[in-house]
Amino acid sequence: IAPFTVIGPLIGPLIDRLHGGRRAMVLVASIGRALLVVLMIRHLNSLLLFPEAFGVLVLGKTYHVAKSAIVPGLVRDKADLVEANSKLVLLSGVGSALAAGPALLLSLAGSQWVLGFAIVILILLISAALRLPKSSVAVQPIEVSERNDLRSSRIILAASAMAVLRGMTGFTLFLVAFWLRGDGAAPGWFGAMVAASAAGSLIGALAAPILRRFVQEEYLLGAVLTAASVVAFIAAFPSDRTAVVFYSLMIGFAAGLGKLSFDAIVQRDAPTANQGRSFAQFETRFQLTWVIGGLIPVITSNEVLPMRAGLIILALVSGGAAFLYLGGLWALSRGRRTPSQLLVERVGSDRRYKQAKNRIKSNVVTKSKQLFHN
Repeated sequence: IAPFTVIGPLIGPLIDRLHGGRRAMVLVASIGRALLVVLMIRHLNSLLLFPEAFGVLVLGKTYHVAKSAIVPGLVRDKADLVEANSKLVLLSGVGSALAAGPALLLSLAGSQWVLGFAIVILILLISAALRLPKSSVAVQPIEVSERNDLRSSRIILAASAMAVLRGMTGFTLFLVAFWLRGDGAAPGWFGAMVAASAAGSLIGALAAPILRRFVQEEYLLGAVLTAASVVAFIAAFPSDRTAVVFYSLMIGFAAGLGKLSFDAIVQRDAPTANQGRSFAQFETRFQLTWVIGGLIPVITSNEVLPMRAGLIILALVSGGAAFLYLGGLWALSRGRRTPSQLLVERVGSDRRYKQAKNRIKSNVVTKSKQLFHN
């Protein structure tokens, strides 16, 4: 979460304001990572390794944000955004798979050889980044109209749906990890779960451009929420290791396809000059929901939250999110209030809710005064 904490308030606006900001930020992130990796080789047995590794993480997230913000300027038709994003995911997955073998072999010779291999890859990345076109910049602060575009109802709905998917991903990862540990499973089962999730993400990237020909991005996002709910219910009743691996494949597919659809929605509906900042802000929120989702299995034991109960919770959350999202799209297309707005109004007007809210406020104020006087 720390890298996104840095990117959110600082790097997003820089990507927009710098001359040729997105291309420049890709270059800065790549060169900076290469230099930090060189320093890491020298400080493998020093405490300096940790801040250097943190810097690599920050610059890595910066690169991903800038990369996503570059895409709209490289496609001719807005309908090609999902296909372009899916190709990026596929290339990233294939590149990671191809690099894993040499890195594993080099690790036998020592960590410094793995880091040296990373430097070679980063040099290739820098040479490719130099060929990117310079993108437009935002020389003025964000205007009201631009801010309203980023806060449009469709983008807010899509961001909420994507946040649920990201939270489900974190919840699933830690739920399965603690369940497998408590069940005495071999480490290979956890590896199978991670591999299934990664494979699902790649399948989502392959399917995205094909599905986009028949379905709009908004409905792709709603469809993966619905599918994730159905598969979670199916997996809950056997709730054995095979079913859990299958669900991991599904949640990887849903998160991968959902993220590509969300990126396309933002790139299509938000002003181009604001996308560096908006991607950083959205990614920060999504990462926070991932952490919150992952914390729930961490703070509960397997007795309190067994696998079957966890899968049922995932099914209910995903199904509820699908209903609110698709219902919201239907309501917006007819100029009506969305189900989530109606729910908030109903809860907000409830007398018991108001009493509880006032009681919490009063307790917070009282405790604050006591701490201040002490």
